[in-house]
Amino acid sequence: MTRRDVIRGAAALAAAKALAQAAPPFTLPPLPYAASALEPYIDTQTMEIHHDKHHKAYVDNLNKAVAAHPELANRKLDQLLRDLPNVPEPIRVAVRNNGGGHWNHSLFWQTLGKPKEGPSGKLAAAVDKSFGSREAFEGKLQAAGLTVFGSGWVWVMPQGGGLAIETSPNQDTPIMSGREPLFGIDVWEHAYYLKYQNRRAEYLSAAMHVLNWDFLSQRYSGMAG
Repeated sequence: MTRRDVIRGAAALAAAKALAQAAPPFTLPPLPYAASALEPYIDTQTMEIHHDKHHKAYVDNLNKAVAAHPELANRKLDQLLRDLPNVPEPIRVAVRNNGGGHWNHSLFWQTLGKPKEGPSGKLAAAVDKSFGSREAFEGKLQAAGLTVFGSGWVWVMPQGGGLAIETSPNQDTPIMSGREPLFGIDVWEHAYYLKYQNRRAEYLSAAMHVLNWDFLSQRYSGMAG
C-alpha cells in the first residue's frame, strides 16, 4: 500500500464519518399504504399534505431544534418526550411541539388502514369490558374527539385490562407523562378540512371506517402482556 493509498483511505473514512454525523437523527417514516388507500373516508390530497407537508415539518423542525445539542442526537424520540423537563430550556418547547407531532403522527399512520373486520382477541375483550360493544366504544371515542377545543388528539389508553379515552391539546401526547397510548385520532383541522371543512363529527365518523384493527389488536396484545 502506497502513501497515496493511505491518504485516500483516510480521506474516505473522514468523509464517511462527516456524512454520518451530518445525517439528521430523526426521519420521516413513509406511509404504510398509498395516499389513496383510505378513500372515500379520507381523501388522497389530505393524506399527501398531512404526511408530506405537516408531518415532515415536525421532523425538520425537531432536527433543527436538537442540532445545537449533539448530546441529544442519540436519544430516541420517546426518551426525549418522557424526559422533557431535562431537555435544554431554549429548545424545550420546540421539542415538545415538534417531537410530539412526530411521535403522534408516526403512530397515527399505522392506526389507519384499509377497512378491517373489527377488534379481535384481547382487544375485543377489552372493548366489551369497558364499553359493552364496539359500537358504544366508537361512539364514545367520537364524542370525546368533539370535546377537544381547537387542535389536539383523542386517545385510547390501556387501563386495568380495559380501555379508557382521554384527550390532549396541540401535539401533546401521553408519552410525555410516561404512559403509552394504544392509538390516537388527530383532530387538528389539517387532518380533515379539505374534505369535511368544519364538520369534525363527519370526519370522526369516517375515521371509524378505516381503523386498522389488525394492527391495533396486535399492539394491544403486546401491551397487555
